[in-house]
Amino acid sequence: MELRTGVSKQDIREQIWDYMESRNLADFPRPVHHRIPNFKGSYLACQNIRDLEVFARTREVKVDPDKPLEGIRLLALQSKKTLLVPTPRLRTGLFNKITPPPGATKDVLRKCATSQGVRNYSTPVGLDSRVLVDLVVVGSVAVSEKGWRIGKGEGYADLEYAMMVSMGAVGPETPVVTIVHDCQVIDIPEALLEDHDLTVDYILTPTRVIATGCERPKPTGILWSKISWEVMGKIPVLQSLRHREKQAGKDVTLRDEPRRLLGASSQQPAHLSAVRGPRDPPLPEPCPAQGEDGPTGTVCVGNLPRDARVSELKRALRELGAVPQRLTWQGPRGRALLHYQAPASAQQAVSRLQGLRLGAATVTVALARRQRASDLPGGRVQEPQPDCRPAVADL
Repeated sequence: MELRTGVSKQDIREQIWDYMESRNLADFPRPVHHRIPNFKGSYLACQNIRDLEVFARTREVKVDPDKPLEGIRLLALQSKKTLLVPTPRLRTGLFNKITPPPGATKDVLRKCATSQGVRNYSTPVGLDSRVLVDLVVVGSVAVSEKGWRIGKGEGYADLEYAMMVSMGAVGPETPVVTIVHDCQVIDIPEALLEDHDLTVDYILTPTRVIATGCERPKPTGILWSKISWEVMGKIPVLQSLRHREKQAGKDVTLRDEPRRLLGASSQQPAHLSAVRGPRDPPLPEPCPAQGEDGPTGTVCVGNLPRDARVSELKRALRELGAVPQRLTWQGPRGRALLHYQAPASAQQAVSRLQGLRLGAATVTVALARRQRASDLPGGRVQEPQPDCRPAVADL
């Protein structure tokens, strides 16, 4: 299709969406506006990946959760490859590993490849997991034969790739594939490209397999100057990565951080604006104690280095959005206890603090288990001291 002159990325998106709807090329879910558009023939386009040598030798493949990529996810499962799918909008982490049940039939594998299957048959993959992605498959709204890509405008595919670079999951040689309808392959003005934009190496359509030979460098990591406090507040795993890179001495200044430091406190996420500084009054008293066998709202942070300071931990908790109601510092014992109002808040803190480093040490983080009253001297009923061994479900 021919583009109008003087277009922006959004102009291109609107033209593609309108064209696909008006020509009835779009497929469920419709309308395709503001989506990575599904199209009639998407499964046929996906089948073309079997002709790529890079797919044949792939062991771990990351495939976006978009509907037109469902065929790729199915092929990966049928080929017994490790399938990683990003969590929607990165709300709860970066990846989910899709794990079909033992002896899964073809029908079950098809279900595993759907959005429902991604929810029902997946396990989270943490930042410290040894992930090495051999192939990345992304959706697109438009793409050029030179390998230049335009997404739906929210930047998640670009950010996911940059995060994978930061955690060492992909490198410059990791191939990137996109699946589109033939009408989505257009000429994209180079002036529209930005440093954080992800390019692709292969384009699969229902009728073509295009090797782009793209020489434009892919993102080499997260461009923190492009990230806002608002985005940081929505993506816990991004907060964890930022803390790691800050500890490594990298510049992690956010796009609107200078204004925030000059007093524009309204730019901060809600969980940061409520954070208390080192000289603030004491944190509030915790909520009443829970029952002996009930879920705990206490998190144990262990393996603290001898020279660790409580101010360092408080700073990390602020940056990661895991500020507790009360903090019990037990530095001489190499640990600290974080008390949250609700077990759900404690569980979220455990997720956000995974991989946290203080000094040269990686701390351990786990929900604390409460000791039973019968385990205490004389069987007294009192507020027990948390047991910092990781909690396990009762069998």
